[in-house]
Amino acid sequence: MPSPTSPLSRPSMRQELARTARLAAPLAAGHLATGMIGLVDSLVAGRHGTATLAAVSVGTAMFWLPMMIPMGTLMALPPSISQMDGAGRRHEIAPLFRQALWLAAALGVVLFGLMSLFPLALDVIGIAPDIRPGAAAFIHGIRWGVPALTLYLAMRYLCDGLHWSLPTMLFGLGGLLVLAPLGWAMAFGRWGFPEMGAGGLGYASAAMMWAQAVGFTIYLATAKRFTDLHLFGRFDLPAKAALGSLLKTGLPIGVTVAMEGSLFIVTALLIGRLGEVPAAAHQIAINVASLCFMIPFGIAEATTVRVGNALGRGDRSQLLRAAKAGLLLVLGTQFLSGVLMIFGHDFIASRYTADVAVATLAGSLLLYAAAFQFPDGIQVLSAGALRGLKDTRVPMLLAALAYWGIGMPLGAGLGLGLGWGPKGMWLGLIAGLCCAAFLLARRFLSSARRIPMSEQGDASGS
Repeated sequence: MPSPTSPLSRPSMRQELARTARLAAPLAAGHLATGMIGLVDSLVAGRHGTATLAAVSVGTAMFWLPMMIPMGTLMALPPSISQMDGAGRRHEIAPLFRQALWLAAALGVVLFGLMSLFPLALDVIGIAPDIRPGAAAFIHGIRWGVPALTLYLAMRYLCDGLHWSLPTMLFGLGGLLVLAPLGWAMAFGRWGFPEMGAGGLGYASAAMMWAQAVGFTIYLATAKRFTDLHLFGRFDLPAKAALGSLLKTGLPIGVTVAMEGSLFIVTALLIGRLGEVPAAAHQIAINVASLCFMIPFGIAEATTVRVGNALGRGDRSQLLRAAKAGLLLVLGTQFLSGVLMIFGHDFIASRYTADVAVATLAGSLLLYAAAFQFPDGIQVLSAGALRGLKDTRVPMLLAALAYWGIGMPLGAGLGLGLGWGPKGMWLGLIAGLCCAAFLLARRFLSSARRIPMSEQGDASGS
């Protein structure tokens, strides 16, 4: 009988594409559901008024700016669990998961306190005065959901690492069923709620996050699929060694994710200095781009798991095949996204708002978004493959160079220094993503060749 890592047992490229696609599809759907939180908020805010949409744009940016760190840090969980599963060490999964819950809870509490202070910074960073009250109300509302979101991420990443991504999709879509009606009611003042505008959307988003976290907890505690793991079979106190290991791998991931995410977020904040119309237009364009990004992001997470599993089994050939399959899928999805933006930019923008000036500017920004679809897909796929190798520190530095050494200075110089406005800022986004795509892809190829493998696992891959 062939061994698990023998050439006879390795899947063909077509099989690898199919396996990655099956794993990625629910992940991408779940991420799309998460991205549609911003879509729902933007649609409701846009119908409420341009000022509300601009406030939600700034408030959303300030919410996600610190959230990138815990989201990325907890991404250490899928490759760790996938490697344990691939190496036949399933008994180690539950203790690691319980430590991840402690880490998630601590991160959630810290961020709640931090976000409570954020409205004080709106004046300092130069947000237009007419946007500040609504942005502050949105932040005050949504911050109550932060601890729930970090716990939800830990539970979601557990499932992702076990190649079971269906819950990510179902709970993501379920969250929208809570947010859409509740956000509308609290923003416009229906069902007995006072009209709260942007603040109502913030509170509705927080309520949705708690519903998702509670639902996911009940699912993990009762589903037969996880019975053998005994996820909640005992109470573990925080363990310094386990938490240190998660942070050692995860914190650089968190910083890397924050480097890219903050490039977009700080861009939104800088555009917020220009007034309601540029801020509202940017919110529309970045929301569409973010929705399209969720598909390659899901493929990248699936690639993390496939690469991590191959690494756990010591199979270099399968590791490279998994990365190639992810790349092919990403190139296909990004081509479709680019075509959609090029030919549908004006129509898409007009669905968000009745303000002609906002829709016109947003439509033009979507053409810039079309230009960075390929580099955006390549950089997120490369970062995902590197996470599967647990290669996180050097990619963090490369991301810092690409996004903050090139992208942000160029965007700020063109957009604010030369007066090109939002379009100049978006040129900076394109430059940063192109640089990141090149550097991270090159790093993965270099790292994959240096990974020591067992003789059996590397038999056909050397």
